[in-house]
Amino acid sequence: MKYKNIQTTVLIILRLILGYHFLFEGIDKLFSVNWSSAGFLLQTNWLLSDFFHTLANDPTLLRLVDALNIWGQILIGLGLIIGLFSTIAAWSGAFLLFIYYFAIPPFIESFLFIDKNLIELFAFIIIAIFPTSHILGVDRIVKKIRSAKNG
Repeated sequence: MKYKNIQTTVLIILRLILGYHFLFEGIDKLFSVNWSSAGFLLQTNWLLSDFFHTLANDPTLLRLVDALNIWGQILIGLGLIIGLFSTIAAWSGAFLLFIYYFAIPPFIESFLFIDKNLIELFAFIIIAIFPTSHILGVDRIVKKIRSAKNG
């Protein structure tokens, strides 16, 4: 896709901000000795709350969920920051935020329908639909190497 300079700049900044946020959240969880998703999962009280409670109450499943959450956030963040597989990273981030949103929807807490998870989810969708890693990122280098090979 061809963007105007201001569009490119804003999209790259948005990609970097989202990447930083997810990377920071993942690293913070990784180095927080007592962090677990159990508290969040046990707070759920909507359609799939029984499923989320089962995850929280099974130590093996909880360790898996914690690892997926931590490493998912770290890898999504890194992918966005360095621009490697950033479209996949953006869709993965949107999916993770959809799970957070769906687990505890804002209308349960009386925010109507909009909360920070939904806003960030749509920011990830924007980054996925309007990719920039082919402009600034490792994906640009990969694309050049592939073009030279096929060339």
